Amino acid sequence: MSNLTIVARIETKPDRVELVKKELLKLIEPTRAEEGCLQYDLHQDNDNPAIFLFFENWSTRELWQDHMKNDDLAAYSVATEGSIVDFTVNEMTLV
Repeated sequence: MSNLTIVARIETKPDRVELVKKELLKLIEPTRAEEGCLQYDLHQDNDNPAIFLFFENWSTRELWQDHMKNDDLAAYSVATEGSIVDFTVNEMTLV
């Protein structure tokens, strides 16, 4: 079975960019240490700093789903409540 690739796009309110960025950066180290995490990279749009993108690779969908239920993501959600304009997640497979 192929790895699962996740592309997560987060758009923040313009006045909340630094807050959200700080909270997103907190997720990187613990997530990279999680079972099944092969890649977890955060990007920020060059033209619109309010847009962030996580490019992730996981060994299985189940381990990614475990990640989505963890305490770090719950804390991120609380810290950024009311700051996010749009959030989309695409589950993808290499072709």
